[in-house]
Amino acid sequence: MIDPPIPFFLPEVGEDEIREVVETLRSGWLTTGPRTRQFEQDFAELVGARHAVAVNSATAALHLALDAVGIQPGDEVLVPTMTFAATAEVVIYLGAKPVLVDCLPRTLNINPEAAARAVTARTRAIMPVHYGGRPCEMGPILDLAERHGLKVIEDAAHALPARYGDRTIGSIGDATCFSFYANKTITTGEGGMLTTDDADLADRARIMSLHGISKDAWRRFTAEGNWYYEILRPGYKYNMTDIAAALGLHQLRKAEEFREARQRCARWYDEALVEIDAVELPPPAAADITHAWHLYPIQLRLERLSIDRGEFIRQMSAAGITTSVHWMPLHMHQYYRETYGYQLDDFPVAREAFDRLISLPIYPRMAQEQVQRVAATVRRIAQENRGT
Repeated sequence: MIDPPIPFFLPEVGEDEIREVVETLRSGWLTTGPRTRQFEQDFAELVGARHAVAVNSATAALHLALDAVGIQPGDEVLVPTMTFAATAEVVIYLGAKPVLVDCLPRTLNINPEAAARAVTARTRAIMPVHYGGRPCEMGPILDLAERHGLKVIEDAAHALPARYGDRTIGSIGDATCFSFYANKTITTGEGGMLTTDDADLADRARIMSLHGISKDAWRRFTAEGNWYYEILRPGYKYNMTDIAAALGLHQLRKAEEFREARQRCARWYDEALVEIDAVELPPPAAADITHAWHLYPIQLRLERLSIDRGEFIRQMSAAGITTSVHWMPLHMHQYYRETYGYQLDDFPVAREAFDRLISLPIYPRMAQEQVQRVAATVRRIAQENRGT
């Protein structure tokens, strides 16, 4: 009997979400409206922020955050090279320059000391990315920002729910941006959220998220609304729909339950993989952080193997197990090399990690038997392909 495939991720959508979406469809209010506003309120309360602005992607949230803090053409923004394209792309949208920074070797989060060395007179912001759901070292990052007058825009696409010290991610930086894409820790299919304690920043983001129309534009379609509106600024089309928010309302209530399930998977992996000398496991969560465990990334010790990472992944796939790689560092992509002159070896920690990284499947409904099968396959491939 052939074992069924193990996907990299499966979303966890229950009957509560389905009923809410159906009720939304029957209500006649499909786009931004009362469910979106309720989702914002509930989200702000969960993360301990004063304001939350729901949008159609984390990319949109990052763009709005940078716009709202006043990033201008010619400015520089510190961005980790070990991140997804969106983190740096939004800097470019505003005519500013993403200045790439190397990562720490174990956590793969931005290296605060390297960030400090990258600051210039044109630096206006820093964008820490909480890699895989593990919070960055926010203390040194906040200190750096205070010394140089920088805004802190957190890319928390992987980090709901997570905590750094006694604060929840979403309540620390000037703005924090979350993703609700299909494979994230909670999902609205597509979607994102910007959180902040700054009322002016939230107002600017909300206005710019819907064509620059005066705030609460959706109210003009309600009984207490008015047909009249004005365009205050040239904005974007980034609003979240009530259909998406209907999913989010119930996903949010399960966020900690989902996190605990992923953490159990991570512990099962730790126990099953710890003695494989060709594999380096993600570091255990420090006592002062709560890890969201969006990813479980391993790093191959290639010097102990006769195959490279690509062949390792191919053999995992042949065994019916889907894996991924997070990520190819930005400085290695053609655009960043040709546009900003980055060389492949400019950020050696990220470069070396990229050659060794594999993200293993991890999701709430994953059973212990599936984790054990993934681990057994990693062990078998490592043993069959030992280096000489």
